[in-house]
Amino acid sequence: MIRLTRSDLSRNMHRFYAMQLSPTLFGEWALVAEWGRIGSPGKVMRQAFQTEELAQTALEKRIRAKTRRGYLP
Repeated sequence: MIRLTRSDLSRNMHRFYAMQLSPTLFGEWALVAEWGRIGSPGKVMRQAFQTEELAQTALEKRIRAKTRRGYLP
């Protein structure tokens, strides 16, 4: 699981973004992402892909997007 956080005290912002890849029951792969305020349950999104390589590419793209917005490991 990859967990990124972003905190900005001046804006009272304390967020997390967690992602992982997991196989589905139907032979596909899912990118599971959870995000929200640190300390809260957050929201969950699952996105299915035909192959593990496609899911890995989507995961890497999401990591790049979040680090550009200020999230840190």
